[in-house]
Amino acid sequence: MPKRIITVDDAPIIRLMIKDVLTECGGYDVIAECSNGREAVEKYKELKPDLLTMDIVMPEMDGIQALEEILKYDPAAKVVMVTAIDQRDALMKAIRLGATDYIVKPFEADRVMSAVQKALGDLK
Repeated sequence: MPKRIITVDDAPIIRLMIKDVLTECGGYDVIAECSNGREAVEKYKELKPDLLTMDIVMPEMDGIQALEEILKYDPAAKVVMVTAIDQRDALMKAIRLGATDYIVKPFEADRVMSAVQKALGDLK
């Protein structure tokens, strides 16, 4: 059974790009897409995915706040942060909090796959 992933980003095009990479290159099942951290926390609790990809800068609840909430709910959660290169401080905070890995936008498909495979222990 393919691993189940939720993509979280306020930009629909980024969610689509990540979904395409995960489904076409990795055979993963993207079970939900969220546009903010609040939705991500709710969907995580509802669907209990194997992994989330999480943007840092989003409306309502940012990725750092959502990461904290998800890890409080499930300390074993696997979250790969998605960030712009100028968000280094926020990214370092996410890693200290327990993010599994990160992807820098604009990203290459092979970097998305290596971060997700590493987080899930699916390295070939």
